[in-house]
Amino acid sequence: MTDFTGALADFDRALSLGLTPDAPFDALLALTRATVGVKLFTFMTVDMVTETARRSYTSHAEEYPVSGTKPVTYDRWFETVHTRRECFVANTLADIATVFPDFELIGSLGCGSVINLPVVLGNTLVGTVNMLHEEQHYTPERVKQAKDWLSVPAKAAYLASRVAVAS
Repeated sequence: MTDFTGALADFDRALSLGLTPDAPFDALLALTRATVGVKLFTFMTVDMVTETARRSYTSHAEEYPVSGTKPVTYDRWFETVHTRRECFVANTLADIATVFPDFELIGSLGCGSVINLPVVLGNTLVGTVNMLHEEQHYTPERVKQAKDWLSVPAKAAYLASRVAVAS
């Protein structure tokens, strides 16, 4: 197994020094790049009271801006991520197209695989870390690494971003 402790220490340092709402997610993006790899990275927050999701961070602001909300869609993605609180994984653009209507844009960015990692706090799904890369990139080993190395940092980044907003 690869040792990512240096990347985790870098995440911790960046999280400690960050002063803006994006800084924790910048650190999480760097950790994601170092551990499982990512071409396109977003963080979506979820509000099940209003049944809306909002992109609160993006690595590609032009193609995937941080703005507005979208309604939660009840489909197999929802069942996997929201209900079972498991990672949604798709490793081909064709599979991505079955749940994401923006699959053509995803493909145009050189992406064809995805992991959506649920972020759960207080027994509530508060968001998802969305990692996209080329087709077949997210092997079972990389999915395990995402769960093992990114679940706790994702929670920390979410909370730290909320603290920065409140400051």
